[in-house]
Amino acid sequence: MARIHRAAFRADRAWSQAEFAQLLTGFGVRSFALEDGFALGRQVLDESELLTIAVHPVAQGRGIGHRLVNLWLADASQGGATRAFLEVAADNHPARQLYAAHGFRETGRRAGYYGRDGDASVDALLMSRALPDGAGPESPVRASKTG
Repeated sequence: MARIHRAAFRADRAWSQAEFAQLLTGFGVRSFALEDGFALGRQVLDESELLTIAVHPVAQGRGIGHRLVNLWLADASQGGATRAFLEVAADNHPARQLYAAHGFRETGRRAGYYGRDGDASVDALLMSRALPDGAGPESPVRASKTG
């Protein structure tokens, strides 16, 4: 996960192997893995948050991100979540398009949240959407549950 995250997030500080190991032991954290990509979500009661999603740059543009979002949303819905939310850097246009394609809409903004080396900081956009009851387009592949 750390290797893919580092390759996918060159403009940001990538998460370390130790950070992933600690996060994966957290309450309600779920991981979804496909070749060259993964997503981490956390569900608490009826809300599910996308913590991170990463696709290795050599595999981007092949629909892996869409499949990972589908896996996360299906799992969240099947787990009883009624709302899904995430945050994304305002300058991450491919991710914003991905989330919009899955029905996410901007619900808030954190000014200057993401620092950029040598550049001005970037706002975080808060996005959310409602989830249907217990239905999803794809069942989880290699999903693991912690907590």
